[in-house]
Amino acid sequence: MIKFGRTMTHKTHLIVALVFDDYETLDLHGPIEMLGHAPNTKILIVSEKEMAKSSQGTMLYCNSQIENTIPCQLFMTVGGLGTRTEVNNPKVINWIKSQTAVSEKVFSVCTGSALLAKAGVLDGVSATTNKLAYQWVTSLNPQVLWQAKARWVNDARFLTSSGVSAGIDASLAYIAETFGYDEAKRIEAITEYHWNDDANNDPYACLTNN
Repeated sequence: MIKFGRTMTHKTHLIVALVFDDYETLDLHGPIEMLGHAPNTKILIVSEKEMAKSSQGTMLYCNSQIENTIPCQLFMTVGGLGTRTEVNNPKVINWIKSQTAVSEKVFSVCTGSALLAKAGVLDGVSATTNKLAYQWVTSLNPQVLWQAKARWVNDARFLTSSGVSAGIDASLAYIAETFGYDEAKRIEAITEYHWNDDANNDPYACLTNN
């Protein structure tokens, strides 16, 4: 059970989210639905191109391209089938390294952790990922302290979540940590979402052996 109390409402809280073709729709839109309700929050969607197409076929206009880094409070990487292409994209991987350096906190959803692992920013960090893709993601970097059973893992500057909907639970955990537990519960209520606020409650951990 999360019991965070720190509240931060005095300045703009900037979130930078990386997307790419074949990103998973809920990986992005679930967390930003929650994060977007937090006080003084601004969200920027960045990509290598002006538009990104999700795995479900929807098109997303991006605020900017990955030419420069953007100092922010939270840098978010999403998952989806496109991560299997992007882990071999030097431009994206190098930008992730640089963006991580100017971000207070780094948050991955689903196989977004594959991109962070390939960039080397998770070396020595406890992290998790999508359980159905667990074997592939963990094979990318054995220097990461992979956690097979975790709905999400919060290790200092890095917050990594399990598959798809787990990103929503982790985003509420981030809100609790940053803005206070009451704020997370307020957002849970207004979105009519049943929050799993226990990071150790991972009902899909059994899928890592598939």
